Amino acid sequence: MPNDYPPLLGLAAFSGVGKTTLLTRLLPLLNARGLRVGVIKFSHHDVEMDHPGKDSYLIRHAGANPVMLASPFRRALITEHKPAQNLSLQQELEAFPRHDVDLLLIEGFRDAAIPKLELHRPSLGHPLLYPNDPNIIAIASDQVLSPPPIPLLDLNDLEQIVEFISALA
Repeated sequence: MPNDYPPLLGLAAFSGVGKTTLLTRLLPLLNARGLRVGVIKFSHHDVEMDHPGKDSYLIRHAGANPVMLASPFRRALITEHKPAQNLSLQQELEAFPRHDVDLLLIEGFRDAAIPKLELHRPSLGHPLLYPNDPNIIAIASDQVLSPPPIPLLDLNDLEQIVEFISALA
């Protein structure tokens, strides 16, 4: 990866473990520490980010690709993948405006070769990912686990997780 990327940390977990919930709880705490945190979230679904009837939707459906919607408050860039394609994290990183970001959190792209924090809830019955993924650098679990050979964090202790993540930035 080029040197102009901020530190990356993936959140690795099975669906339903609470990756997005944890992100929404961590982001305000990381921001309060002065960190500018960007997020790339992968979705398997055909998400519609635009709204039918809006000018940008009409322009995109008329054939413009990509379409940028810009306002004094935010910017959205919508690029169609026709036909649908398998995305790589590298492709998405190249498109991400990363120059004003201190840390980039990645939700999804579980197979990417980046440092990852595994989220684990034993009550859900899923196996741990870290034995088969050398990129997992720590585990955050809501139950005590047999000590793994990597740091073990309490999934319910946001400050502990924020400390761990902040040290990477």
